[in-house]
Amino acid sequence: MGYELPGGRGGRRPRRLRGVLSVVAVGLFVCCVGAAGLGAWNYQHVRQSSGAAQEAAEAFLQEVTSGDAGGAYDRLCVDTRERWSRDEFERRLSVPPTITRYAIEDVTVASDRGQLRATATAKLTRRSGAVDRREMPMIKDGDEWRVCGDPF
Repeated sequence: MGYELPGGRGGRRPRRLRGVLSVVAVGLFVCCVGAAGLGAWNYQHVRQSSGAAQEAAEAFLQEVTSGDAGGAYDRLCVDTRERWSRDEFERRLSVPPTITRYAIEDVTVASDRGQLRATATAKLTRRSGAVDRREMPMIKDGDEWRVCGDPF
């Protein structure tokens, strides 16, 4: 007389269950590798963009300090150009306290729903000798970074 364990087949798992678990494990592995790859790509993309954003902020401030209002205006984003006409911007640049020196202290770049945005923090020295810090929001427009908001 034979003795049979409850559950029918002894302690063995069915082959079908092992196959399903293997497919699930492979699927999870592929998802994790894909997510890690996407995260690394995004990090690298943002990291490379911070240098370009800093260069754009420096070019904008160089044009402001040298009095090239037209060049600086062309570096503004569309929203800011809609709020300031070229003439208003040029008048604002010529009104003291004008900026005589600047130093970019920090640039942070982030992706917001696929749109790259940056904030450049600059130390501005005015003709009067006063020094203040300004945050210049920036947005990537095509291949170029543009300054948004009130840069003064």
